[in-house]
Amino acid sequence: MRDKFIFSPWLSLAPAMTIVLILLGASLFYAIAESLGIISVIGQNEITLSAFRDTLNFHSEFWISLGFSLWISIASTLISSAVALLLAVWLSEHRGNTDTLALNWNLAFPHLVWSVALLLFLSQSGLLARWAAMIGLISAPVDFPVLVRDRFGIGIILSYLGKEIPFLTLIILAVLRSQSVEYDVVAENLGASKWQRLRYVTIPQVLPALLAGALLVFGFIFSSYEVPALLGIGYPRALPVLALRSFLDADLRARSEGMVISLIITFIVMVVAVISLRLGERKE
Repeated sequence: MRDKFIFSPWLSLAPAMTIVLILLGASLFYAIAESLGIISVIGQNEITLSAFRDTLNFHSEFWISLGFSLWISIASTLISSAVALLLAVWLSEHRGNTDTLALNWNLAFPHLVWSVALLLFLSQSGLLARWAAMIGLISAPVDFPVLVRDRFGIGIILSYLGKEIPFLTLIILAVLRSQSVEYDVVAENLGASKWQRLRYVTIPQVLPALLAGALLVFGFIFSSYEVPALLGIGYPRALPVLALRSFLDADLRARSEGMVISLIITFIVMVVAVISLRLGERKE
C-alpha cells in the first residue's frame, strides 16, 4: 500500500501540476480582473461590465471574427480529418515503418515556418506566380489566383491542412496498425467492397481516436494567432488577432475588451479539450 502511494502517478506529477496550476490560475485571475475593468496601471479599480457590453454588442466586430474563426477551424478540421482517414487507410496496407517518414518530417516544422513557406510560394509575388508567368500560363504574376491573404481565409486553411493532415494521419495509422486485420479480411470474404469495408469496419475502429484528435486540432486552430496574423487580412480577422489588436491599442482601457475575447477563446477551447478527453477515456 505504501509503495502504491509513493509511486502514485498523481504524486509524481504534483510538482509540475502545481506550477502549471499556479501560472494558469494567476493568468486567469489577471484576465478576469482586467475584463471587469480593473486596470491598476492607469489607476482604474472599479468593477464594470462595459467591456463585455462593448465586445458582445450585436454590431461589434467580435461576431464577424467569431464566424471567421469558426469557419477556418471547422473547414480545416473537417478536410484534414477526411484526408487523414483516407491516407491512413492507404498507408495501413503497407506494414513498413519507413512510409511515415514524410509525416514525421512535416511535424518537425513549426506552423509559422510552414506559413512563411506558403507565403513565399503562393502569394501573387511568390515563386509559383513568377514561374507561371515565365512559362506563359499567366500574363503577369498579378494574374495569379489570390490564395494567401484573401478574405475567405484560403491561405490560412491551406497552411493548417499541411500541418494537421500528417498529425491526424499518424493518430489514425497507430490505431489501424494496432488492430487485427481479421475483421477486414472477413468482410472482404463476405463480399464487402472497399468502401463498405471502410464504412462498416475501418471507420468504427478509428472513430473515437479520430474525433478526439480532430477536437484537439479544432481547439488549436481556433486559438492560434501566428498563422491568421501572417496569412490573413485586416478584415475579417480571427479572434486571437482581434484580441491582440486590443492589447496593442494606445488606449490601455481597450485591454479590457481584449481580455474578454481571450476569456471567450479560453472557454471554448477548454470545452473542446474536455470533450476530447472524454472521447479518449471512452476509447480506452
